[in-house]
Amino acid sequence: MVVTRFAPSPTGYLHVGGARTALFCWLMARRHKGKFILRIEDTDQKRNTPTAAQQVINDLRWLGIDWDEGPDPDDLTRSIGPHGPYLQSRRRNIYDKYLQKLLDLGKAYYCFDTPEELQNLRQKAQTHKKTFLYPRPDKFPDAEDLEKARADGRPIAVRFAMPCREIVIDDVVRGRVTFAAGEFGDFIIRKSDGFPTYHFACVVDDELMQVTHVIRGQEHLMNTPLHQALQQALGFRIPVYAHMSVTVSEGGGKLSKRERANTFLQFIKNNTHRINLNALARTGHLTPSELDAFLNGQSAPDGPLITAMAEHLGVHLPEINLIDFLHSGYLPEALINFLALLGWNPGDNREIMTKDELIAAFDLERLIKANSLFDRQKLIAFNTEHMRLVEPIKLLDHFKNYLRAHDSPLAQADDAILAQLLKACAGARTLADVENKCKFIFIDKIEFDPKAVIKVLKKPDAPDLLAQSRTALAQLHPWNENSIRQAIEMLCKKNNVGLGKVAQPLRVALTGTAVSPPIADSLVLLGKQKTLKRIDAALQFLKHEEYGD
Repeated sequence: MVVTRFAPSPTGYLHVGGARTALFCWLMARRHKGKFILRIEDTDQKRNTPTAAQQVINDLRWLGIDWDEGPDPDDLTRSIGPHGPYLQSRRRNIYDKYLQKLLDLGKAYYCFDTPEELQNLRQKAQTHKKTFLYPRPDKFPDAEDLEKARADGRPIAVRFAMPCREIVIDDVVRGRVTFAAGEFGDFIIRKSDGFPTYHFACVVDDELMQVTHVIRGQEHLMNTPLHQALQQALGFRIPVYAHMSVTVSEGGGKLSKRERANTFLQFIKNNTHRINLNALARTGHLTPSELDAFLNGQSAPDGPLITAMAEHLGVHLPEINLIDFLHSGYLPEALINFLALLGWNPGDNREIMTKDELIAAFDLERLIKANSLFDRQKLIAFNTEHMRLVEPIKLLDHFKNYLRAHDSPLAQADDAILAQLLKACAGARTLADVENKCKFIFIDKIEFDPKAVIKVLKKPDAPDLLAQSRTALAQLHPWNENSIRQAIEMLCKKNNVGLGKVAQPLRVALTGTAVSPPIADSLVLLGKQKTLKRIDAALQFLKHEEYGD
């Protein structure tokens, strides 16, 4: 049976690159009717955050990726499957057993170096222009040495005695990769805090969880010789390895969480003269000195704080973490489709594919070695198409989830209204586009876009046509799409003008901008009383503009 796993470290929001890894592992398992395991690698006590594991789980569930074994999504302390716990921090007794086996076999040894001593060794290697390899002692420390180290309060870690021989990795994507003897030194497998390192824990877990295929990013290729040496020392199976290509941004670099901070910093530097920095600091819950340190490149606030400050200034940041795509109004179906085609192809010219179609077509042999481009315009095109294809009831669920995710005023609307909004905005690129076109319905006071005022409302015939529209609409009964459309058409005919001459002034009067759903839909959604009230406000606004009140 094919068994794959996704094993994120809970250090923050799930990066889109990690989501791609999870997707490929999931597709492989589903294609072969195997098992997909979610394992949380939380042994790094310094980098882990208390809520990050739950956030990773929430992100995967939003994307539509489920697991056969792993933490219970509603209670991380509980396990689903026979190989738990699935949080590595709860498996220390398991790792200790295999660690002791290596010690007993003479394939691992204790070491007691302080950070300062290790730094001195690295500096010596650098001085001699050599790659640092830990100097293996002639005699491994024994029980007496261990007790003395404890008594002296020295750090106690365990290193694996790396065999000095050539290591050959057979990789599905990279082919045969050979690493020379002596290229790797003895490495730590248990840290001084008692937790195993990533290398040791993942090798033990992959064996015990019966993982058959390890699919991960290209950056892990250099870890594979270490893992294979551990597997051989412990008598474990060697799984099939597939190291995926790197996904690069449109600028040519790796997709990085730092990209959001850099975009925000650049905006501030370009607009410092018109930004109230004290107000910005309050929005980001920062002191003025903390904001100053950020602006000078000395530190970076957490992602959510940068997002809050960017929203305050109306700055669009590039989506990097999975939650960013949710907040930008992308559909999970579109994102899955897009990510699947980064470093893989189905063997034909298909691009728009459902999840079931991706599962049926997935084959590790079709992974591509070359780097893939994260083309944001292509993602928008994919999302536009999936907005059209997804079932209305599912689209409504996605819209509600999107609105709740950032506390939109539209989240208070009932399902019938939201369904109308989606229907009225058919052809929208994202759920954010739908919200932006429709949020005027739930705003008490309209702020007029100066560009729309100049372009539309200040046209010579606009005030008169708007006043005529007000009179015609006030007499209208019943208030529905057909009656509104007929009234507007009659007004156009009466004045011998095109639809835009009547519809655009109405649109700006009702929404404050020149963008909205079709005008009849907008009026129906807004309701008769609000429509008349907003037209009156627009006419009053134009009167004040004319006389300079």
